[in-house]
Amino acid sequence: MEAVPARARVYIACATAAALICLLPPPDAGTDWPALTLLAALYAGCERVARSRFVGMSSHPAGTFYPVLLAAAFLLPAPAAALVAVPGALLSHVERRPVALRRIWRAAQLVLGVWTAARVHQVLGGRDAVVTGDCPHLLGPAGAAVLAFCLVLALLDGGRLAVGAGAPPTPLRQWGSVPVRRAWRGLVARSLAPIAVHGLAGLMMAVLWRSPYGPVAALLVLLPMCVSWWAFAQYHRERAAHQATIRALVQAVDIKDGYTRGHSERVGQASMMIARELGMDDERVEVLRFAGILHDVGKLGVPTRLLRKDGPLTPEERRVIELHPEYGHEMVRGIGFLGEARAAVLHHHERLDGSGYPYGLMGRQIPESARVVAVADAFDAMTSTRSYSRARPVAVALAELERCAGSQFDPVMVAALVDAVGRAGWCPAVTADDAHTSRVPPPGAPASSRPGARR
Repeated sequence: MEAVPARARVYIACATAAALICLLPPPDAGTDWPALTLLAALYAGCERVARSRFVGMSSHPAGTFYPVLLAAAFLLPAPAAALVAVPGALLSHVERRPVALRRIWRAAQLVLGVWTAARVHQVLGGRDAVVTGDCPHLLGPAGAAVLAFCLVLALLDGGRLAVGAGAPPTPLRQWGSVPVRRAWRGLVARSLAPIAVHGLAGLMMAVLWRSPYGPVAALLVLLPMCVSWWAFAQYHRERAAHQATIRALVQAVDIKDGYTRGHSERVGQASMMIARELGMDDERVEVLRFAGILHDVGKLGVPTRLLRKDGPLTPEERRVIELHPEYGHEMVRGIGFLGEARAAVLHHHERLDGSGYPYGLMGRQIPESARVVAVADAFDAMTSTRSYSRARPVAVALAELERCAGSQFDPVMVAALVDAVGRAGWCPAVTADDAHTSRVPPPGAPASSRPGARR
């Protein structure tokens, strides 16, 4: 069960208190109760299906039925519109404990978002435009309301991530393991586009609701949204299958090479940090994370006795180990979704001066993805305890990377990692060699002067 820090509980309590205030005063006699009841029931049903049938995707902006909530914001006074979200949030399926706290948080977040959107829409005269069907004047207030809704959700989510900064990281990094300076980064950019699409659907629902065709016609707007939601769910399932495949490969490597248990995940995390520091888009960042995770998958083709050998390797044994990039490339060559990650698996041991393997590529001949993973791999190798070397402090490892920049490593990638670690620190989700950190190198086993020489 995921522990929730005390500060996060206080934060949720404050958000809940604010949500209760938004629900007051209660809807007056002029409230369209049939519309409120129907919208609340519709949202509750859709939310329940979304969160129970498509586990793991419901937290994504495209994985829930915001059109119903935004239609309520366009149709009803703010307290009544906010009330629409409560039953669905409190009855929705929750994947992780504590269930009650997560439901309360979800309800408070949606109440605040919908209330704000409804108030903005009303102040800008949007409700009158919906009633009259004045199309040109509908878009401005509706767009402002959608933006307000998105900003409130992002603000609250960022606060949830920041309230426990400095506390021990949690498994999903959901309850306050993100530094304050990074808590809100990218939240609006990631959610604005899908929420804007939902807002357009909600506006169409509201206009049709107030038209002579009535609520039945308004509900038809949800049909294309259901189709797109189903397509998104299929994509999510396919992506989950891809990740399961990767996890299986990595677990096989970890079992075979016990000294590097967790190494692949940490290299993936460091590769992701470098990619983000370089300003790569989210899709490419994800590909480079896969590249880091899979970079050593070729070790499955290397005899286990060589991977676990405590003493120095003979030249023949080293040549066998140096075949693992080619083995790995053969294993992942047919996995289309990996993209440039496949090149990283093949070339992550190439060096800028041409002294690397398997092909002795130089400089820009080495794919960019491989140059990223090479730095991430060497960094984790130096900061982890191996059978042949002790773990070095992070600062020492970074200094060694800077010393070798230009000859062994791409200086741009090294600088990106130094900046990323300097700003965010190095707190890998998988701790360094949990089962082996206490093991020291045997007498006579030399530590190479080159970073991560035996990898």
